[in-house]
Amino acid sequence: MTTGTGQQARPPQESARAMRADARRNYERLLAEARTAFAEHGTGASLEDVARRAGVGIGTLYRHFPNRHALMSAVWEDAVSDLLARSHALIDDPQPCSALVAWLRAIVTHAGEYRGLSSALMSASHDDSSALSRCSKPMREAGSTLLARAQEAGAVRADVSISDLLQLTNAISLAAEETPDDPELADRLLLLTLRGLKADERPTA
Repeated sequence: MTTGTGQQARPPQESARAMRADARRNYERLLAEARTAFAEHGTGASLEDVARRAGVGIGTLYRHFPNRHALMSAVWEDAVSDLLARSHALIDDPQPCSALVAWLRAIVTHAGEYRGLSSALMSASHDDSSALSRCSKPMREAGSTLLARAQEAGAVRADVSISDLLQLTNAISLAAEETPDDPELADRLLLLTLRGLKADERPTA
């Protein structure tokens, strides 16, 4: 079929494929620029600036990411993939408590890459409607497996939940973020927390 200008019209299927490819490129550029902006300026970075650096309008950004938390969630999902892979690698560790500590330390490290993310993750844990909350389920499942192994080995108290442990980890990440001149703070707080969770160190009434 030809158009009025004598040019052959593009079949509808081809146009749809072209739009999908173009939209995908915009999505990937926006995500790449968001990672850079969040790393440089924190998660409060200007979304208009992210769109400008990606070469698109702010309307295009909002079509892909309806709000800031949706964009933060997409950025965090990359880290979640790494953390899930790390949990799988640790599942057969002969020292279950050390495996759990290593995984929690990895969470602190990843969360520390973007200033403001730890606070957002803490808020998302209480808000199932948050875009960030969809990252929480696979993280809880992965962490629950590592925690259960540590509990079965008698290294961690049986009443400790993965939700509480992840909240504590996010709080430690936030404390480390706000104290950049003390790079060892996160490790110290993490170790102090885990000492209090040990099965043989439960406080008595």
